[in-house]
Amino acid sequence: QVHLVESGGGLVQTGGSLRLSCAASGRGLSNYYISWFRQAPGTEREYVGHITWGNEFAEYDPSVQGRFTISKDNDKFTVFLQMNNVKPQDAAIYYCGAALWPYKSATIYKYWGLGTQVTVSS
Repeated sequence: QVHLVESGGGLVQTGGSLRLSCAASGRGLSNYYISWFRQAPGTEREYVGHITWGNEFAEYDPSVQGRFTISKDNDKFTVFLQMNNVKPQDAAIYYCGAALWPYKSATIYKYWGLGTQVTVSS
């Protein structure tokens, strides 16, 4: 069982920055990939990027590559999503999910947090 809690969402201006956090707990966390997804109203939950506990490798969707950075604090079992140069199309509820493989399809994930809302103003 893995428990995830997102935080850090809020209102950000276009071009601004925001840092989201995902606090993870549970057994066997080092075996999981932690992925960020987002979901805007009326759309499917889409993959943003992921990181593994075991190394520093992170991968990103092309829509956020170069603007978003995923990092982690191993001691606190927390994963961060640093959002820079935020665009209006980044507005969504952001979720972190845990899976044994960094699937890019949200339907495969078993463990999710409740999400944190990101609103972008122009």
